[in-house]
Amino acid sequence: MNKKILKLGLPKGSLQESTVRLFGKAGYKIETSSRSYFPDIDDENIEVILFRAQEMSRYVEDGIIDCGITGNDWIEENKSDVKRIAELVYAKRSMKPVRWVLAVPKDSGVKSVKQLEGKKIATELVRVTKAYLKAKGVKAEVEFSWGATEVKPKIGIDAIVEVTETGNSLRANDLKIIETVCESTTQLIMNKKAWQDPWKKDKAEEITLLLKGAILAEGKVGLKMNARKEDAKRIISILPAMKTPTVSRLFDEDWVDIETVIDEDDVKRLIPELRKAGAQGFIEYPLNKVIY
Repeated sequence: MNKKILKLGLPKGSLQESTVRLFGKAGYKIETSSRSYFPDIDDENIEVILFRAQEMSRYVEDGIIDCGITGNDWIEENKSDVKRIAELVYAKRSMKPVRWVLAVPKDSGVKSVKQLEGKKIATELVRVTKAYLKAKGVKAEVEFSWGATEVKPKIGIDAIVEVTETGNSLRANDLKIIETVCESTTQLIMNKKAWQDPWKKDKAEEITLLLKGAILAEGKVGLKMNARKEDAKRIISILPAMKTPTVSRLFDEDWVDIETVIDEDDVKRLIPELRKAGAQGFIEYPLNKVIY
């Protein structure tokens, strides 16, 4: 009997490291090599292939792979007819959407897209940029950029449309953002024929569940503490629990164990407050997944 396989495309390039890390938190160990486009994964029913995010949706649509991870920006740019399984909000450096922005030289005097009438704009996201300009009623020449887009204004291009998380690279190249063209999140997509296969659909949904759990756990920690029964209500009123904290009896019937999940950024503020309210014996621990 042939072993069932789900062909999964992961993005090679800027998203690769954060994607492999996310899969690790979800429970899948992926080992990559600079010499191979076929990473190893500790699931015998998944075959991983690396593709550029820009190309991923076309390979999924054509059935070369069953499913893949790419940005919504490239799905829209390629006009790919695929099944969107899940929105996975993570990027290269953060757990937030990325922006494609219209940027011009700081000293250009341009403050609005309207001022780019008849001008030249460079970008990788050509089709989306043209649609944006049309919606704004602006006629400009849009040319494809093969990379290093931030330096193009220094060699005669009037403006660029480029992806950014922080804007740091644009500022480093003396550019200023004048408008946002679109926002994009990372998507798990699937070939529509593969989606009709019950086994492949179940496998893809299994991956989705674990990835979403890993994303939900980002920036959160588990916090445990002990307290006297008489102090428990006051302590619980301080805790920002996801639902309600878990309270368990200890061997000493006058004491309880309180456990909850909170934002990691809140820990340094909460522990002193909780201590004053009577809590003690704190244990903070990292989370890989949070699944309801």
